[in-house]
Amino acid sequence: MANAGSQQLEKRLTRIEARRRALRRGAVYSVNHDGLIIARPRRRGLRRPLHLLIVALAAVLLFKAALYATLGAATYAGRIAELAEGSAPERVAAWVMQADGVTVWLAMQGRMLLP
Repeated sequence: MANAGSQQLEKRLTRIEARRRALRRGAVYSVNHDGLIIARPRRRGLRRPLHLLIVALAAVLLFKAALYATLGAATYAGRIAELAEGSAPERVAAWVMQADGVTVWLAMQGRMLLP
């Protein structure tokens, strides 16, 4: 019987220590209905999915511009044309990777920066 109580105590101590570690990374304080102030760990993870979408779009644009600057306009267009003749996912990739005004402008800016 004493062993069961010891195991419960160990589990509780483990939970308390995990909560303390989580609170060190940030806390949100709230007041209960009876006036008790409670600290809850701040949530981690994707709090702003819009930022993630913007970063992903910027990464795709920079990748396209780097390829465009590296390969050149003619080679880039030829590779996109080959991609457009493929399966459905390849056609979607070709649509996403087609050279637009922003891609060409970024590629030109990148070429001016590099020796």
